[in-house]
Amino acid sequence: MSKALLVLSDGVVFEGEGFGSEGEAIAEVVFNTSMTGYQEILTDSSYKGQIVTMTYPQIGNYGINEEDIESQGGIKAEGFIVKEVCEFPSNWRSQASLVAYMKKSNIVGLQGIDTRALTRHLRNHGVQMGIISTKDLNPESLLEKVKKHQGIAAYDFVKEVTTKKIYKWEAGCWKWCVVERSKAVLKVVVYDFGIKFNILRNLVEAGFDVTVVPAQTDTEKVLEMNPDGIVLSNGPGDPQTVTYAIESAKKLMGKKPTLGICLGHQILGLAMGGRTYKLKFGHHGGNHPVKDLSTGRVEITSQNHNYCVDINSLKGQVKLTHKNLYDGTEEGMQHVELPVFSVQHHPEAGPGPNDSVHIFKRFREMIERFYAKKN
Repeated sequence: MSKALLVLSDGVVFEGEGFGSEGEAIAEVVFNTSMTGYQEILTDSSYKGQIVTMTYPQIGNYGINEEDIESQGGIKAEGFIVKEVCEFPSNWRSQASLVAYMKKSNIVGLQGIDTRALTRHLRNHGVQMGIISTKDLNPESLLEKVKKHQGIAAYDFVKEVTTKKIYKWEAGCWKWCVVERSKAVLKVVVYDFGIKFNILRNLVEAGFDVTVVPAQTDTEKVLEMNPDGIVLSNGPGDPQTVTYAIESAKKLMGKKPTLGICLGHQILGLAMGGRTYKLKFGHHGGNHPVKDLSTGRVEITSQNHNYCVDINSLKGQVKLTHKNLYDGTEEGMQHVELPVFSVQHHPEAGPGPNDSVHIFKRFREMIERFYAKKN
């Protein structure tokens, strides 16, 4: 493996070895605290525009398989940083090594650095732009390239990761054995802002007939489909750049029961006239405790976001439903009048624990109550 450098925008340099593809990647550097699930993380569209650092020391030991890809087109992260990459995976489902998968996908990786030191630096100083390079090994030259970058807030990554056409989704969750599923009698349209496939699988498991539409689909076209509910999906970047999604959410609220997840949650907040703010180093991992304020239950959740909704900016419109127990940030809200609720964390996991999977059942129950009142 060849020598490679990581240079952060504040001038800090890490030297290690490259793996995967040769080249350079400039993006926002974040860290993820999950111990497993690297394939799902790499293929999660929410990581578009970001270089992911794994805090767990050895990554790649169980390889890659087609069933655990979470988005169309495969890897969405711009680069990958690990302490040690395993080149010889061992798992009955493995079809390729992580190194081969990244090389095939033209993704640059960096290993052999002190990922604990990098994580502490990002935690203390905040996430920042950085560059991985296996070709240019001059720190000054790399720093200049980073400083010329506009930053991820200048880009609408949703346009890059959303589906290009409307499609139906029928697959449920992967299981060891066949389990009887709820009969699909309710139709839901999912706006794809960077949808994770596991959200779609869980909607099917909850008994939904699922149709996925591109992010810029006109609301009139969606309403002509006559769905029972609307889902606003997860996705990458700053929610304020996705102006067309905010406008769509404004038009749909109150007309159909609506669920927002992660970016979809933030878009709903902005559509209601609220504001969002950026976290110092974001929430990325599969071990974040979140309290459901209605039940008092604490759930360990999967998370991947850099932005939060300021619930105080929506006083009188929504009530806070979930709270992050690490830092007290907002994790969910429900409209006080309309059939609209959303969560900041990922109830579908993939990777991560399944504590919050009941959110999909809750969405179905909200839809059933909504139409029962109308009838």
